[in-house]
Amino acid sequence: MSVVVKKYRPHLPTLMTLCEVNYMLLLRILADKEQVDEQRCFFISDFLSYRVQVNEVTRYTTLITISQEANIHGHNLTELFRPKMVVRLYHDARMAEVISNQDVRQIKPRYDYPNDKMHLPDEKLQVNYFLREWLQLCLQLGQVHIDIEKNF
Repeated sequence: MSVVVKKYRPHLPTLMTLCEVNYMLLLRILADKEQVDEQRCFFISDFLSYRVQVNEVTRYTTLITISQEANIHGHNLTELFRPKMVVRLYHDARMAEVISNQDVRQIKPRYDYPNDKMHLPDEKLQVNYFLREWLQLCLQLGQVHIDIEKNF
């Protein structure tokens, strides 16, 4: 009896639904502040925060970078402990997709496994799930530092 190994096939409706959820969460996080170089910092605890920065704004898309920052004073943490994602928001489709993660500049929809970099077969889906978890954490626990101008 032989075992047939099925290759992973991306389930497009699942990925699209996830990208729609991420888009809605990002709209809440950005709060209509979509200008180039606009930044928001969400403080989760004394040791953890997330920075959201708008990199590019066009008519139909917005490109942002989300990075996790460990606030451990006096320690220089490696990139491994400071994950970063680049996300493109597609306003016409109302979707947000991770297009770059850490050292991966373009995430493929499917990877053969095993592979040289040991990416999961469903790496694209997993990274977008991870983005959703980050966004939910920012919205549930994050405190945003806002500069208030006083006009007396």
